Amino acid sequence: MQILWSDQSKHQLKEIYIYYKEVAGTKIAKSIKDKIIRKPLLLKSHPEIGQLEDNPIVAGRGFRYLVEGHHKIVYKRYPDQAIILIAAVFDTRMNPTSLRL
Repeated sequence: MQILWSDQSKHQLKEIYIYYKEVAGTKIAKSIKDKIIRKPLLLKSHPEIGQLEDNPIVAGRGFRYLVEGHHKIVYKRYPDQAIILIAAVFDTRMNPTSLRL
């Protein structure tokens, strides 16, 4: 399984890094970003490990998620293409209706 990051998820990850760099410093920002990037590596051997996403915006469309700290990593598996797409990285402290995929 290959893990691909959507343009949106890359942008969200960059925004997370920028935010934490401003409020907590470069070292903390890099640590948080690295943990978010490493978490989906679990999916290579266990692609169904994440819970089904129940947010009404995407419910029933096969999206799953992993949690890393305060961040939800939303992904979808495409087994016929051997791809796992990271669709979004979402701060769980935000309003769930602001999730966009």
